[in-house]
Amino acid sequence: MDKLQDARTQINEIDKEMAQLFERRMKAVRVIAEYKKERGLQIYDQKREQAVIEKNSAYINDYDIRSYYVRFLSDEMAVSKQYQEHIISGMKVAYSGIEGAFANIATKKIFPYGKAVSYPDFRAAYESVEQGACDCCVLPVENSYAGEVGQVMDMMFQGSLYVNGIYTLRITHNLLGVDGATVNDIKTVVSHPQALAQCAEYIRFHGWKTMEYANTAMAAKAVRDMGNRNVAAIASLETARLYGLNMLDHDINESAVNSTRFAVFSRAENKKVSASGDSRFMLMFTVKNEVGALAQALNVLSSYGFNMRALRSRPMKDLAWQYYFYIEAEGDETGQNGSDMLRHLALHCDMLKVVGHFGDEVILKED
Repeated sequence: MDKLQDARTQINEIDKEMAQLFERRMKAVRVIAEYKKERGLQIYDQKREQAVIEKNSAYINDYDIRSYYVRFLSDEMAVSKQYQEHIISGMKVAYSGIEGAFANIATKKIFPYGKAVSYPDFRAAYESVEQGACDCCVLPVENSYAGEVGQVMDMMFQGSLYVNGIYTLRITHNLLGVDGATVNDIKTVVSHPQALAQCAEYIRFHGWKTMEYANTAMAAKAVRDMGNRNVAAIASLETARLYGLNMLDHDINESAVNSTRFAVFSRAENKKVSASGDSRFMLMFTVKNEVGALAQALNVLSSYGFNMRALRSRPMKDLAWQYYFYIEAEGDETGQNGSDMLRHLALHCDMLKVVGHFGDEVILKED
């Protein structure tokens, strides 16, 4: 057998082995996709991909072909992502509002291959996941201007779902009007109360009246339906495109750093640490009615080396003048050190629950 034929025979045998390995690999990919779907996790994890490429490319001893293997790995991962997209494409993701609302925008950015399902309010979206109608939901938990979203925090405390991801969306408010309208024509602006508050200085400067709507997208839809040049909505540019409105002015909110943090809630808990090793968790608890109970509880976290990033209190709906507490901390509470910390912390608490565990907070890019 000549060298050419020998090489082709080797390639045929290797290709057969690679086909079998490819099938095994894709079966494992399917398990990963189903895990992500169940827990409301994104498909793409850039840090994980980089770590795999760095690790696996080191197995190639021939430096001349190592760069080709890196490309091979990248193509292989692209195929894996496409397969995961195929599996997750039927995933139902609940949100509160209508198409074009900021929650809808965040949902589509987090789960571009899922099916966004609209619900009239936060509770309906949350309960749709609890009851199995949807796989997960995307709800706002905090705004840099208005603070935490109390109703969602209360559901985190009382409900059964887990937070498996936190995503930040920059909120840019624009003045939107119908065809032919100009800023000088406007007499009334309509939007969500928070959007109106965030643009209060701009509204006062022009001397306009205001009208509140349940969300910014509903306000934009109302302006389109009215067809009145004297009425404008405050909403996103994406909403303007959706409802055929013109942008009369842009970036009219007072704060240039206005953003909203959205949480992904699902029925299953994710305890996997991110590829970067960064990990955060959320705790909610009530303390015993004893002097210094809260201070003692907080000292437990620091004594075990966990860095507390946020501490908030909320009144309990069924007990007057009683409060529950929310903590967001850095570290992995799933290891032995974390387990010891939680056991110690429970000694000072009447109720204690880990609400969520997630890796790096993701910044959602604007269009």
